[in-house]
Amino acid sequence: MDQDDDVLYKSNMPRAPLKPSVLPAILSYNLFGEVRDLPDVVHCETLAARSVPHGWQFPPHRHGRLHQVLLISRGGGHATMEGRDYRLKAMTAVNVPAGHVHGYRFAKGTQGWVVTIATEILDEVLNAPDGLSRTLSEAALLRATPAMRRLMQEIAAEYGSRHFARAHVLKALSATLLGLVARELAAKASPATATVGAGLVDRFGALIDDHYREHWPVARYAAALKVTPTHLSRLTREAFGCPASHMIRDRVVREARRQLVYTNTAVSKIAYELGFNDPAYFTRTFTVATGLSPSEFRDRVHTGS
Repeated sequence: MDQDDDVLYKSNMPRAPLKPSVLPAILSYNLFGEVRDLPDVVHCETLAARSVPHGWQFPPHRHGRLHQVLLISRGGGHATMEGRDYRLKAMTAVNVPAGHVHGYRFAKGTQGWVVTIATEILDEVLNAPDGLSRTLSEAALLRATPAMRRLMQEIAAEYGSRHFARAHVLKALSATLLGLVARELAAKASPATATVGAGLVDRFGALIDDHYREHWPVARYAAALKVTPTHLSRLTREAFGCPASHMIRDRVVREARRQLVYTNTAVSKIAYELGFNDPAYFTRTFTVATGLSPSEFRDRVHTGS
């Protein structure tokens, strides 16, 4: 990894590892930095590159708009997933959707990779109507296959290059990796293992994808799911640490971010396409969610400032 890529990937994770028992709250980390969190198509680095500065330990935390796939090729350790502790061993993969709480304690010298994908990219690569998004929304440990390991190596090599069509190749490789992860998740899934609450949250997410441009209020989603708004928000807080209203808002903002970064569409047109009658209201909504106006967000990502 060259020096410029390392700068792009600076996180706000504390340098000294913290013991989970003394953490005041679950931390939210933005691996791409406080502002420039979309500098590249995906991010890939070795476990050692990220772990050595932190003593091979990461306290429980979540990533609001980032999906991660981690693969251990040699070594091991322990993972914390939503409060439960799991043993990590060689040829284990970990699927961590955005918003899920996780932490790691790796044995020194553990080898492998972590691929981080912004949710905006997920929306582009997971456009097949075969349930991939729903399957990948499960935080889980799974058996890593040789094909996954080869893909991780290819992604790492392509990420470190500056070849023509690099972005296209990275998207294709990442989409294939996600497909293999989803295949393993589907193979190990059992209807009996899914809780009623988790299934309802999944259906809520699917409804949001269908109707976020219509700006349904929480009450309308709750009615469609045959639950109360209070119950729906309680379930989303348990699953993602936020009320249902934030999930609805964040889906709109996610699409706005994608269009601001990957298209040249005017801000006002994006607002109308996302169902806002007033571009100024869209700007206020986006600014509250991200801390930047749409124009500032686009400028900072494109200029790298």
